[in-house]
Amino acid sequence: MPDSPKLAPATPLSPRRRGIIVGASEGIGAALARKLAKEGYALALVARQKDKLNALCVEINSSSNETRSLPYVHDVSNYDEVPDLLHKIIADLGGLDTVVFMAGVNYPPGGADKYNFENDRKMIEVNLIGGMAWLTPIAEMFQNAKAGQIVGIGSVAGDRGRIGNPGYNTSKAGFATYLEALRNRLTRHGVNVLTVKPGFVKTEMLKAAQGATPFAISPEKAAGDIYAAMRKRKQLIYTASLWRWIMLVIQHVPSVIFRRMSF
Repeated sequence: MPDSPKLAPATPLSPRRRGIIVGASEGIGAALARKLAKEGYALALVARQKDKLNALCVEINSSSNETRSLPYVHDVSNYDEVPDLLHKIIADLGGLDTVVFMAGVNYPPGGADKYNFENDRKMIEVNLIGGMAWLTPIAEMFQNAKAGQIVGIGSVAGDRGRIGNPGYNTSKAGFATYLEALRNRLTRHGVNVLTVKPGFVKTEMLKAAQGATPFAISPEKAAGDIYAAMRKRKQLIYTASLWRWIMLVIQHVPSVIFRRMSF
């Protein structure tokens, strides 16, 4: 963590939005960090991978010719660290307007007849409980402030229980439901909660995926879609947008048919 962070100062004529991205070191997280910094955000970037995180901050700050991002090394499954780390980040940023939670893991199941509780447990710990550990105190803070924006990165994988990876499906379905509950609670207090459901994105996680990966998009495309949705204060998006229609069909396939399908 930085000892003496010095973000570029905001001015009355040039206000600076302040955000946290949890899971920022690579993939969509890194792409969104670059995008938000370019749009003038002051950012706290949180991730496990120290070298990648530091390199990303150097890249962003060098391209901006000022300090717009600060690195914070953290494993989201270390839930007890969150309160103190969140307090420090808010102090370093001078406030908080936006939080994006996109930390996640996905372990390939190794086949439809394979089971691995330890991998399933880790996916729940990171993808679901890690998100709750961060977003619960932030939701309370934003509710009291009657302002703020929460962005959670789910997945099309959470829209239906499929044979390929039950643990991952469950973690993403649970997180989507949690975000919906926050949205229903916070909307009346002026807080926007956006759920993002990407399809296949060309990241390291995708390289480990088994089977076909149709309609894969770049992290930059996903980041652009997310930022556009943030500006419009949308509640739910799929990226690429084609997945909205694909998943609409999948969601309405009768269970008696769906259970016979091989994906």
